[in-house]
Amino acid sequence: MTDRRRAILEGAARVIARQGVRGLRVADLAAEAGVSTALVYYHFEDRPGILRHALAFIGDRADRYTATLEGGPSARSYDPRRLLEQTLLMEFQDLPEVRENSTAWGELRAHAVFDPELRDELAAAGAAWVAEVAAPLAELCPAAPHATVTAAAERLTALLEGLSVRWLSGLLPLEHARGLMREAIGVELGRLGSHPKRFD
Repeated sequence: MTDRRRAILEGAARVIARQGVRGLRVADLAAEAGVSTALVYYHFEDRPGILRHALAFIGDRADRYTATLEGGPSARSYDPRRLLEQTLLMEFQDLPEVRENSTAWGELRAHAVFDPELRDELAAAGAAWVAEVAAPLAELCPAAPHATVTAAAERLTALLEGLSVRWLSGLLPLEHARGLMREAIGVELGRLGSHPKRFD
């Protein structure tokens, strides 16, 4: 990805987080990114193209800050419970990038309620996230049926989205939101009917 293209997508995430999807104007985006409107159109063709690429960028950025285990990856110390918790809890970080990402994701999701142009892309991104959460759940509870594991992952990701909105809007302290998420992980693992396996 070129530096200018990245700057435009970073600008789109900031504008969407601040002003919502309806408030996204190409002129405002160009000013935010420090480029011309012509360059925005050159890279993304039209407003729906900007939104589609911004959604993908936001998803990729979230993958980056949730994918790596703290302390670095190690096959010897691999622990699916730790991976599961980190994948979900890293969405609750008091960092500008995480706040912006979560807010922009919420704005894009809310926009899809009234305008179907992003529904397919949002559905695909949501399904990928559910699959990412389901993978360590399945490792921890190998006897659980696939559909049951997927349902648990859907509940956890839906809860995360709701807790994130409450945290971002100041209704929940950060540590309380993280604590509720940890408790929900324990409940879902218990529901799947298996004690977590040890990975030494």
